[in-house]
Parts: sequence; C-alpha cells; structure tokens
Amino acid sequence: MKYCYECGEKLHMKELEHEGMVPFCEACRAYRFPIFSTAISMVTLNPKRDKILMIQQYGKPNNILVAGYVNKEECAEDAMIREMQEEIGRKVLEYRFLRSEYFPKTNTLIFNFAVVIDSECLENVSTWEVDRAAWFTFDEAKASVKPASLAQRFLLNFLSVYERDAEHFFIRHC
Repeated sequence: MKYCYECGEKLHMKELEHEGMVPFCEACRAYRFPIFSTAISMVTLNPKRDKILMIQQYGKPNNILVAGYVNKEECAEDAMIREMQEEIGRKVLEYRFLRSEYFPKTNTLIFNFAVVIDSECLENVSTWEVDRAAWFTFDEAKASVKPASLAQRFLLNFLSVYERDAEHFFIRHC
C-alpha cells in the first residue's frame, strides 16, 4: 500500500511499538494497515459423503468450488451458509474449517471449509451466479478441477485430510 485509503496522501514507513515498520499517513496522523477482501470457499459433499459438487461460472469451462465474498459485519461461517443458499439453494448440515490462503490476484484472504449439504438436488441452483453445477466422485473431482488453481489446492488438501479419518472429520454441526 503506497497511498492513504482515507486522503490519498503518500504513505511513509514509521516505527510502531510492538508492530515494527508500518505505513503512516502524515496528513491523517494515522498508521494504515493493509486492507484486503475476505472470502470463503467450500468443498461440498452430498449427504452420503461420497460425491463432491463443483461449479462453472462466468462462461468459463473450469470446474471450481462454490465460493463467495464475506460481507461487512458477517463472519466466515455465516458467509459460508449464505453463499451455499444463494448459489446452490441448499442448506449446510455440517462443516469444518480446513485452511486459509491469500490470493494475490484479487487481494483476497480465502477461508476454505468442507461442508455437507442437505441434498444432491440441484433444482434451485442460481442461474445468475452459476453456469453449471454437477456432482463428481472424489476421483472424478480430482481429475476435473481446474489445474494449478486455488480450487485444486483446496480440494487436494481436503482429500488428504478427509481420507485419514472420514468418520470423525466433521466436528461442527449447523
């Protein structure tokens, strides 16, 4: 960050006790910490936990995970539940936080969850946000997810963790 997000003045690095060097705006007399977007991503399982839902969006043929931005004053868990309802028209029954990753292309910190939804039914999928939604076996999902993508990294991480102890994987219930 080179300029103050309040007044537009050029920022200068200044020592802040217990924080080190932090961008500082002389005009506002304030330290300016980084600002970034926050989003969630979901590895979505059917109720039997043997298939993974992937979607395509924005006219692209890539299979990716259901995801969305966290709104102001919303926690990641609430965003996860809302996005599943908005995009897929389904309820989250169980979930588990897996990991987060910063995505520099969109300046976004993304929290990845694994979720179990209430049905395989895709009748209520948003045609405004989703071009295509389909269920895949675990092996099909691995082979079909967009290569070298954040979705692929999240999916492969989920599979490595889930395969170690599927029975005790989901520890939270909605």
